[in-house]
Amino acid sequence: MRGVPSTVTSIRKKVFTEVARLAYEGGDYTRMEKLPYIISPGEIAAHRESIFLERAIAGERVRLAMGLPLRSVQEHSMLSDGVEESAIAEKYYDPPLINIINYACNACPTKQYRVSEFCQHCLAQNCHLACPKDAIRFDHGRAVIDQEKCIKCGRCADACSYHAIVKLDRPCVQACGMDAIESDEYGRARINQDKCVSCGMCLVNCPFGAIVDKGQVFQLIQAIKRGYQVIALVAPSFVGQFGPYSTPEKLTAGMKELGFDHVTEVGVGADLCTIEEAQDFLDKVPEKQPFMATSCCTAWYDMAVKLYPEYAHCISMALTPMVLTARLEKKKHPGCKTVFIGPCAAKKLEASRANIRSDVDFVITFEELQGMFEARDIHFDQMEDGEPLMEATGAGRGFAVSGGVAQAVSDAVHRIDPTREVPVARAEGLRECRKLLSMARAGKYNGYLLEGMACPGGCVGGAGTIRPINKSAELVARYKKEAPEQNAMDSRYRDVLPTLD
Repeated sequence: MRGVPSTVTSIRKKVFTEVARLAYEGGDYTRMEKLPYIISPGEIAAHRESIFLERAIAGERVRLAMGLPLRSVQEHSMLSDGVEESAIAEKYYDPPLINIINYACNACPTKQYRVSEFCQHCLAQNCHLACPKDAIRFDHGRAVIDQEKCIKCGRCADACSYHAIVKLDRPCVQACGMDAIESDEYGRARINQDKCVSCGMCLVNCPFGAIVDKGQVFQLIQAIKRGYQVIALVAPSFVGQFGPYSTPEKLTAGMKELGFDHVTEVGVGADLCTIEEAQDFLDKVPEKQPFMATSCCTAWYDMAVKLYPEYAHCISMALTPMVLTARLEKKKHPGCKTVFIGPCAAKKLEASRANIRSDVDFVITFEELQGMFEARDIHFDQMEDGEPLMEATGAGRGFAVSGGVAQAVSDAVHRIDPTREVPVARAEGLRECRKLLSMARAGKYNGYLLEGMACPGGCVGGAGTIRPINKSAELVARYKKEAPEQNAMDSRYRDVLPTLD
């Protein structure tokens, strides 16, 4: 469950903390060979069948957190292979971004129906009667499903009066809205990279922590240590991610201690994105295109382009809030480096694109930033307030939750043309997003503004978040109300927008 500490989240936190500590301390980076022993100490395994397996998995997690590729199990290599080449102040993500550590995978059963202990050996035998393939037999009155005959239709489960037949499937498969999780020859999960959009939902839903994304924390800290002016761009969903004492003012103070020059709200870029999308909608719908889809969610955009290429032109061409904020900062501070800090794994993929690299130098998640705070022993309850974040409007801050983007664009349209109605349809989670676009393709949403969010609840449910989704949504709503202006059209940066395209 998101936001509830678990063994998996604890291990991830340790990995990010130790990688950040290694980077800050500097020196001989082959010391990373020791990190698995820090992450998994002692002689007795705590979670796996052996301490050696735990440390092998921890080692691969460390490599991925440092942006290094997984090692082959078929040939010998050092954990630190390639680390010196990665100790640089800039490094883009080498594909694949989302990886599966094979020997951490449980090879969970794929879709199948099984009879549980709740079978009551009833006389009606409705499960048998409902099965179209005669796949159910009885052993001393207890139903047994022949998996060779079963076609996974689920009729037996629907017919059972005691709900004793359960459907089993891999959590990663259930979480993947792109159906990108397949199986290798050993029954382990494998990602079809042609389908994957790097939303990270498989990552946060794997109970064995076998799915891991690559990181740039190591390179980000190299840039800070080498004296670059590094500007932090924090996504609107940052509110409360680092605990009850992490107010925006204390966050900016903490970021200063980490070595960042200053902090900027990506809500500023969200305001500018809103203005562009509002103008796009007014200019194009319905005269030039049947509907318009929002552009800010990278995984939603990539899904739409992959599965509905004929409607790619219906996605707004507005730059994302991340890119607009980065361009604004680079315009104000030539020569600086920018790091987007947010909830999203897919943003790492977006920033690695050739046309974005000059704008966004690094992307890390809230989880990875938390590792940096831990490495520097920063405690929000013990620090003075820093600078407040007051530049974004409530509309931009609202991008963090499902429905927030569409609301911001709709409000901006009404400001530009009070007579214009903006019918809205939205979806969260890629499976629901696919349904939304399928209905749009069928003509159900002509004239509409469509908002798609790949993660449950919106960005507050992203793969790199720390806190429970509902709690985060409440904090964002409160923070949104505190903004000095509520409509994106009142952004102080509105006049700068033409210079950022």
